[in-house]
Amino acid sequence: MISLVGLPGSGKSTVGRQLARRLQLPFFDSDHVIEERLGYSIREAFARDGEDHFRDLEEAVLEELTLIPNAVVSTGGGAVIRPATRQRLRERGQVVYLNSSADEIYRRLRHDQNRPLLQVADPLGRMRDLYAARDPLYRETAHFVIETGRPSVATLVNMIVMQLELAGVISAS
Repeated sequence: MISLVGLPGSGKSTVGRQLARRLQLPFFDSDHVIEERLGYSIREAFARDGEDHFRDLEEAVLEELTLIPNAVVSTGGGAVIRPATRQRLRERGQVVYLNSSADEIYRRLRHDQNRPLLQVADPLGRMRDLYAARDPLYRETAHFVIETGRPSVATLVNMIVMQLELAGVISAS
């Protein structure tokens, strides 16, 4: 199992989908799985049930998804908050941290109204705070760190595949 971690908007879903296609593996986006189970959006889940309840559900979903041996899983940006989830991700597969600066993420997401954590008076400040708090957790969880910057999705997928091949996780094709 290969899982992708990183801040909201770092490209986990987009890169994960392409990585899965390239490796001919099934792809799961934990946020989409959660929304399917709830029957409403994550934004609504935060508003209705609160963040703690959402994190409980996220932890349960990732418990299931990390048991799928050959798959690519895109996690939610806050999945690494809980120590048990970090440990599970790291022990059950290979974790790739898509590292993007707070400013780069803000540039990508500044018009996105579906990000509950950015619906605040100072979204750039919020993103910088999130980065400061979560970057050490992503690094603790990850086996590989990929600096996203501005390369294409195909380039990022190639970088990940190369890292996985060099580490002997997958065989060179």
